[in-house]
Amino acid sequence: MGEQGVALDFCKMLSVIFSLQLDRSTREIELGLEYGIPTMNLAGQSLKFENGQWVAESGSFTGDRREMQRLRKRNQQLEEENNLLRLKVDILLDMLSETTAESHLMEKELEELKNHSRRRK
Repeated sequence: MGEQGVALDFCKMLSVIFSLQLDRSTREIELGLEYGIPTMNLAGQSLKFENGQWVAESGSFTGDRREMQRLRKRNQQLEEENNLLRLKVDILLDMLSETTAESHLMEKELEELKNHSRRRK
């Protein structure tokens, strides 16, 4: 391979390295990489991914406003219930840890008493 071939390979390598360091919008312009906004269809409802969240595309929801409000309210209730259940689980885990620690202490004390009574005999 001549000097010209090595220079071309080096230029290609620099081009690849440079393209990896560009931010997304610059890479799209420079390299023609246009992916578009991710979308999906779920149960007849079109959703798109914007600003880190899935949102319904305008006009894609087929239900009425009352149904949407009812679903939002139910979702809120379930989130609150879930938070309460997480708190209860944390409390129960704390209680289990405390009881386990007390049990180990009692077992240790019992073993010490047994050893002490054996020495007296």
